[in-house]
Amino acid sequence: MSPKKTVTLNLRIDPILKEAAREAAMREQRSVANMIQVLIRRHCEAVGISIPDQQLLFDENDDEREDTESARGRRRG
Repeated sequence: MSPKKTVTLNLRIDPILKEAAREAAMREQRSVANMIQVLIRRHCEAVGISIPDQQLLFDENDDEREDTESARGRRRG
């Protein structure tokens, strides 16, 4: 399965937190979705959780696809 550029995340949240996220996003001229992404990235960085660059995921997937196609070619030939 290839990685997607974005995925949907549905969650329930306290209305007060939702309003705080909306206010924070407005102050930084961001969408709420982008603000949530920024907050997650900041938290992960603060606690030492590595988030790979998205392009690396696509590059790795391309490498895996090439390996699979090469293996198929060897079996046929």
